[in-house]
Amino acid sequence: MKKILAAALALALAASLTACGGHANPGNGKSTTGAAAGSAPAKVGVSLPDKSVQRWASDGSIIKAGLEKDGYTVDLQYAGKSDPGLQASQIENMVSEGCKLLIVMSVDDGSLNAALGQAGKKGIQVIAYDHLIMNSDAVSYFCTFDNTQAGELMGSYIRDKLNLDYEAGPFNIEMFMGSPNDNNNNFYFGGAMDILQPYIDSGKLVILSGEQELPQCTTENESAKIAQDRMEALISMEKYGPGKGDTKLDAILSSSDSVSRGITAALVGKGGYTKNDFPILTGQGCELDSVRNMIGGLQSMSVLKDTRKLAQRAVLMAESALKGQEPEINDDTTYDNGTGLIPSYLEAPAVCTADNYKAMLVDTGYYAEGQLK
Repeated sequence: MKKILAAALALALAASLTACGGHANPGNGKSTTGAAAGSAPAKVGVSLPDKSVQRWASDGSIIKAGLEKDGYTVDLQYAGKSDPGLQASQIENMVSEGCKLLIVMSVDDGSLNAALGQAGKKGIQVIAYDHLIMNSDAVSYFCTFDNTQAGELMGSYIRDKLNLDYEAGPFNIEMFMGSPNDNNNNFYFGGAMDILQPYIDSGKLVILSGEQELPQCTTENESAKIAQDRMEALISMEKYGPGKGDTKLDAILSSSDSVSRGITAALVGKGGYTKNDFPILTGQGCELDSVRNMIGGLQSMSVLKDTRKLAQRAVLMAESALKGQEPEINDDTTYDNGTGLIPSYLEAPAVCTADNYKAMLVDTGYYAEGQLK
């Protein structure tokens, strides 16, 4: 009789555990509750910036579809016009409404500390998406592109196109980075300067404005208008322009396509440059209007970050974490958010130009050919 009772109790306990659909480990914040647990699917909160920006709308759609395909429910929210207060409020709601994991592209790190702190207290894992969230110990993982390599690609392009190892120079260059609150700037700038600094030190590259420190080169919100205003001021101050001898502008390091379009507007409008004498101009993002500019000779290159791959990577990382497994990472030494090194997965960027855009963008389905006309 005792053996029969023991067996019955064991069966009852097993049934109870099955009904619960898994368990959470408060010690490491990882949960085995998920789509495969046999109960209600885990909910994932996805918080992204401005939906009107093509990039974020596309990323959100890919992440949502990928997670839902595997049985998870998704609360996808966009922070209006990249409104920090709205994003914080949305994340607080995701936490209170039972999300088991968050994927967050922060529009402003400081505004999220309280909301992410609530997530951390509940053992909810956070994957920082594309931009590292600084000074929050709630961040579990980070997925982005290799941003140092992106900077190296831009710097190498300028070096090679100016033939700096063989030409005497000097060549005039100016530098434009993205928004000052974007931690990725440190990596873009660092990678590019690893390539370009020796030529600056030797005098082969000359920054006539003297604005060569990162804080001097940032562009609030990656605004094309702010970039245009600064470029126009530089043109006026230094009298850059075609046909003006040694004050001709030879190259511009720009880490953002939207910034590059502002620079282009200034060079064409105030500087009088045409595609025949346009300075080397880098960019990043392969945004539609910038690809059109490349085809038209008004931007030299753009670093392609195939965001489809990054969005799919976020899905894979989220699914592993929700199953209580360690997501695949390929970098655990680079990204310190102020609370420690964050395990990361870095996707590889590539150079896109007017010569290879069809193979890189059209043939892969990134854009339809008709979109680029």
